[in-house]
Formats: sequence, C-alpha cells, structure tokens
Amino acid sequence: MPEPFSLLLFGDGGWGLTLLAGALVTISLALCCLPLGLPLGLAVAVAARSNKRLPRALSTLFSTVFRGLPELLTLLIVYYGCQIGVQKLLAYWGYSSEVSINAFFTAVIAFGLVFAAFSSQVWLAAFKTLGKGQYEAASVLGLSRWQTFRKVVLPQLVRVALPGLSNNWLTLLKDTSLVSTISLVDLMRQTNLAVSATKEPMLFYFAACLLYLFFSALSGRVFSFAEKRYSLGHRSAQS
Repeated sequence: MPEPFSLLLFGDGGWGLTLLAGALVTISLALCCLPLGLPLGLAVAVAARSNKRLPRALSTLFSTVFRGLPELLTLLIVYYGCQIGVQKLLAYWGYSSEVSINAFFTAVIAFGLVFAAFSSQVWLAAFKTLGKGQYEAASVLGLSRWQTFRKVVLPQLVRVALPGLSNNWLTLLKDTSLVSTISLVDLMRQTNLAVSATKEPMLFYFAACLLYLFFSALSGRVFSFAEKRYSLGHRSAQS
C-alpha cells in the first residue's frame, strides 16, 4: 500500500479509528437533533394554522428567525448564550464559579431549532394537501380533535412530508460540520487535526468526503424505504 494511504489504517500511526470516532459524533449529533426538531417543527406548523393571532405570530417569528440566521451564528449564540445565561442565573443565587456548557448539548439545541424552523415549512405544505372533507368525516365518526389528528391527519402528513424532511435531514447532516468551531471533536475536527499532523490535506479531506457521502447514501435508502412503507395504504386506497 502506498505510504500516504497507510495513514488511513486502524493500527499504530493510522488515523482510521480517529476518523471513525469523529464520524460517530457527527451522526450521533444529527440523530439527537431529530427528537427536538421534528415535533417542534410540527408544533410550529400547527400554530401557524391556528385561528388565534398570538400562536400565528409566534410561529412566524420562530420560523423567520431560525431560517434567516446563518446556522453558524445560531450555533455560536446558543453556545455562548447558554453559558452566559446559566452563569448569570447562578450569580443571582450567590454562586460566582465559571460555567462551561457541554458543546454537544448546545449543538443539539442549536441545530434542533434550525431543523424545526425548516421542517415547519414542510409540515405546512403537507397540511395543504389534506382536504376539509377528511376532518368533517372524522367528526361524523365521533372522533375527537386529538384522535382525528393522530389517526387520520398525522399518517398522511408523514407520507407527504417525507421527501421534504429528507432534504432537511441532509442539510442538517452537512451543517454538523460547523461544530468544530466550538471545539466539538466531530468528523471535520478530526480531519483537520489529521491534516495538521500529517500535511496530507487531499487524502484526509477525500476520506471525509467518502464518509459524508456514505451517510447521505444510507440516509437516502432509509427515507426511500420509509416513503414506500407509508405509501402502501395510500396506493391500496387509490386502487
């Protein structure tokens, strides 16, 4: 094996395990954003359809702010804002010690909020595909609003929203590379460290490209499977 490629091995002197550890942080961070971003985005979309002015205004404000700000700026504001906020709160209670917030935790919050803002637009578009007749039919059957949403509306929303959510997911996966700015050791951080130590930029950046492309391809297969599964009932109903 040529000498430069030996740097990617998993043994002594190789950076293979280091890059995989960084890749694990990257995919873990992206996955941890979903439990926050998906339901919050759906809640923002529901608020945007409310008959009351306040929920609509809050939904518009949330969506505008977190879709309008650069992801890096959102990350930095959440990272430093959380530390300053907690420190001031502790100072109020008489504690003056320095506070350091976990970088992974703040990154999940920051990217989760951004993902929620973008996914809310996907959910809103999915809502528009549902006719009023379905709500009326559910009411005739005696279903409550919650039962109508859970059993009738939500399954159809997921089916329609999946293609848009898959694009949001890929964007989130790429945005995780920004966490190296707050010293979180993800794939890009490990890659940069390897480049600095070995002076082989093309080798390690190409390896990072392959890992990101692998995650993207794997995500595509997962979303494709999910779309087919959620489309089964819809196809049988049409036929």
